[in-house]
Amino acid sequence: MSDGPRPAGAQPLVSAFDLVLLDLDGVVYLGDEVVPAAVESLRQVRDLGVAVQFVTNNARRTAGEVAERLRKLGVDAAGDEVVTSAQGAAGLLAQRYPAGSAVLVVGSSALVGEVRGAGLVPTDTADERPVAVVQGYAPETGWRQLAEAAVAIRNGADWIATNLDATLPSERGPLPGNGSLVAAVAAALDRPPDLVVGKPEPALFELAVRRSAARRPLVVGDRLDTDIEGANRAGLPSLAVLTGVTTPAELIAAPPAVRPSYLAADLSGLVTPHREPVSDEAGVRVGGWQVRYAAGVAELTATDADPGDGAGALTAADADPRTGIDALTALCAAVWRSGLPVRAGDRAAAAILSELGLTG
Repeated sequence: MSDGPRPAGAQPLVSAFDLVLLDLDGVVYLGDEVVPAAVESLRQVRDLGVAVQFVTNNARRTAGEVAERLRKLGVDAAGDEVVTSAQGAAGLLAQRYPAGSAVLVVGSSALVGEVRGAGLVPTDTADERPVAVVQGYAPETGWRQLAEAAVAIRNGADWIATNLDATLPSERGPLPGNGSLVAAVAAALDRPPDLVVGKPEPALFELAVRRSAARRPLVVGDRLDTDIEGANRAGLPSLAVLTGVTTPAELIAAPPAVRPSYLAADLSGLVTPHREPVSDEAGVRVGGWQVRYAAGVAELTATDADPGDGAGALTAADADPRTGIDALTALCAAVWRSGLPVRAGDRAAAAILSELGLTG
């Protein structure tokens, strides 16, 4: 599966890299709760001498506010280690328009501050004849702000979205994100934004890499259509974690443009050895699992006498937290290669397919 650097021997996966580019929502935290294993795993990453940058599509907070929030959750972070889509959008606006130009901001005070800091004049009304509309996520955004944006764009203003994430992960499940609010304006105007700054566009990753002068970056994210596709567009290896919005079924069905280099249950996958799939014409083996091509299916079976009792749980609290990930890695490698449907070949495989949500 991997198309990135490989750590030597039994070294942790992150030892092959000099920078980790981390998404936040669904990777480090969910709403106001830190993701299990995130604090200790990131501490170990830093102890190994690997730099960290937090790269988020969310334009709601300033970089300093994001860093402060992370510290309150127990995650070591500094403001210059945070890259937000608000920063990216403001930088783009400053490149395109003369200082002092009016820009209609639909979004948070953080986005307003970034626009002002770029030498432009934020406004909230189309009557100011803004040269551009920049739209980012803010929970207080309502009809009036969207209406002003629609009027300004119809009057000729360029339209820049910080990101098109349809949902935000939360402890209550996925909630409407900036992409859903952008879609409302797009429906009214019958056209998409002129530009999108955030992932999957590579600009935020490129900014973070320049800051760190890194040569071997690794992208870590939970969303295939933003984090992983963005990494692929930027030519960077990626690790997909299962703590956010992406399910095992979505991973197995992923088209080439959104396939990650590595899989992990959570951020502990950074500081544990990576088990590379071993493939041949007959199938794929990873850890205690193998997938064989037979009778038009990809059949999963256990190869060890007791591969985690067939439970294959996906949390760091299990005796071997990699068991479920080993099975999923084998299935992804096999299905991405063959395109065949999946079937359990024994009781252990049936149990783990059920836990992965791959039955039926």
